[in-house]
Amino acid sequence: MTKAELVEEVAAQSDLTKKDAEVIVQTVLDSITDSLQRGEKIELRGFGSFRIRQRASRQGRNPKTGTGVRVPAKKVPYFKPGKEIKDLINL
Repeated sequence: MTKAELVEEVAAQSDLTKKDAEVIVQTVLDSITDSLQRGEKIELRGFGSFRIRQRASRQGRNPKTGTGVRVPAKKVPYFKPGKEIKDLINL
């Protein structure tokens, strides 16, 4: 499902215009992004949780030349689905 399809679904389910639904969807996504940037954990009961994981620096390899490359440490977003989602997927 794309963001545009999600907007259409929200508009259809809530009898809102697509413009209003787009504002709602964008606000939710912006709120999740802002919280993750601040290092906060987001938990949506029945759906799942988002958090930031820290990846340590490591030694990588350039596939073209085969030489070693230092990959710096970084933060990556992580999503853990909730039990309800897992159960629905594995019916």
